Amino acid sequence: MLSVENVDLHYGAAQALRSVSLTAEPGKVTTVLGRNGVGKTTLLRAIVGRNQISGGQIAWNGSDLGRSKPDARARAGIASVPQGREIFPLLSVQENLETGFGMLPRSERYVPSEVFDLFPVLKQMLGRRGGDLSGGQQQQLAIGRAMVMRPSLLVLDEPTEGIQPSIIQDIGRAISYLRNRGDMAILLVEQYYDFARDLCDTFHVMDRGQIVKSGTRAEMVDDEVRALLTV
Repeated sequence: MLSVENVDLHYGAAQALRSVSLTAEPGKVTTVLGRNGVGKTTLLRAIVGRNQISGGQIAWNGSDLGRSKPDARARAGIASVPQGREIFPLLSVQENLETGFGMLPRSERYVPSEVFDLFPVLKQMLGRRGGDLSGGQQQQLAIGRAMVMRPSLLVLDEPTEGIQPSIIQDIGRAISYLRNRGDMAILLVEQYYDFARDLCDTFHVMDRGQIVKSGTRAEMVDDEVRALLTV
């Protein structure tokens, strides 16, 4: 389980996160909602080790991650699908997927068949350069690359951003599949409310670096949450 407890984070004198607390459990999707600039991406970057926190604790399976680097967190089972995808545009689809091998023992250095079951277009385009794919296909590739790492925590930062509706549906089905496997915790950051509502088990709404509303999916009141996303 991921546990974030009273986390603060500063960029110089500016405080970006204020006493943020949440958990993410296997078999569940925990969603963080909020407008642009409220700290969602900063929180995810802190969890994967790309930003260092200035207070509080981030723990994974009971162990404090402290100031551990991103590669150590990846070896511990944390995989990230960053905002903007960050694929390698000059590498082929096959090579992009294989970049996920770095944290795996040699016996596991292969692309799981479920990557192609969920995203069959990737199998058809293995030899094509990543930069030649559409935005939606690149997003599928970024998720597939994370799946190659066999993570036990998958962190996704706005996977629907700039994506056509048909591929948003494919991504939603993939997240549901991974959640239903029961062995992976999923932390999803989103602005697209309907997508997040349909997938989440628990939700947190951020504003100005802090969580201002939380609950289970059953406790979500559409008008209240939407108002926090549009103010």
